[in-house]
Amino acid sequence: MAVGGSRIRWHELPESVRRVIETAAGGPVVTAANQQGGFSPALASVLTLADGRKVFAKTVTEERNDFAAAAIRREAHILAGLPEQVPAPRLIWSADHVDETGDWAVLVTEAVDGWSPAQPWRPEELRRYLDGVARLADTLTPSPLTAHALTDEVEDFTNWSELAHPKAAELAELESGFVEAAAGTSLLHGDLRADNFLLTETGFAVVDWPAACVGAKWVDLFLGLPSIAMHGGGDPEEIWSHHPLSRGVDPGAADAVLAGLAGFFISRSLQPPIPLLPTLRDFQRVQGEVSLRWLAGRRGWTL
Repeated sequence: MAVGGSRIRWHELPESVRRVIETAAGGPVVTAANQQGGFSPALASVLTLADGRKVFAKTVTEERNDFAAAAIRREAHILAGLPEQVPAPRLIWSADHVDETGDWAVLVTEAVDGWSPAQPWRPEELRRYLDGVARLADTLTPSPLTAHALTDEVEDFTNWSELAHPKAAELAELESGFVEAAAGTSLLHGDLRADNFLLTETGFAVVDWPAACVGAKWVDLFLGLPSIAMHGGGDPEEIWSHHPLSRGVDPGAADAVLAGLAGFFISRSLQPPIPLLPTLRDFQRVQGEVSLRWLAGRRGWTL
């Protein structure tokens, strides 16, 4: 499981922030269950209220981590625009709360009654995930809201000219096709790891939407496969080739996206550690290695 943030706990929040969240939720909090998944130093807790209802809350200050605060604000924007048929938690309230302790980005949503797939993956839960990703892609095509394009982030996926690798020139040539390959009209979640995909008694729900963007319908699954492979889900090429979202995808386009993805993870893994996120660089490194091996297999390379 992707776990790497030194999260704030409910009792560690300033009283003024707790009161703001309780007012938004509609009652006093009696228990707070901290959620462990993901890479963030923000609060991420299921809060049980005095009347028995449950809500989910995120909050962090810009001073603690400006990226996490911006992510909370982006997620609030996305959740506000998602239609009812999208299996995602409904937004209850979001705002900035400024007091003497800092500028707090705050998000309160419905609490999903579900669980993260086991890691290593169990075959039945992986099947439910793969089926759910296909249904989500259909629901989000065309995009039901305005969001930035994945291809606007091309600089994140063109790194090989700056990396030392025997295949760097070929990888740079491949990733140069990223923009054309990844363009599309679907709303992508952007980070469909196991910890963002909750299984429920009646189906599934997808949480943590700050990376949502518009791109090719198949890209969400493709970007998630290295994480699946590193957590025991099986060969990414086998999963990809048998999944309905792979049908009709040009192999060269898939290779371009995969080259860009491998370069993204490897380049980020070489950057200095981020305070409060001690395991993120290793997590990125392993996903980069998985992506590169997958690409080598597709291209017939020996690494």
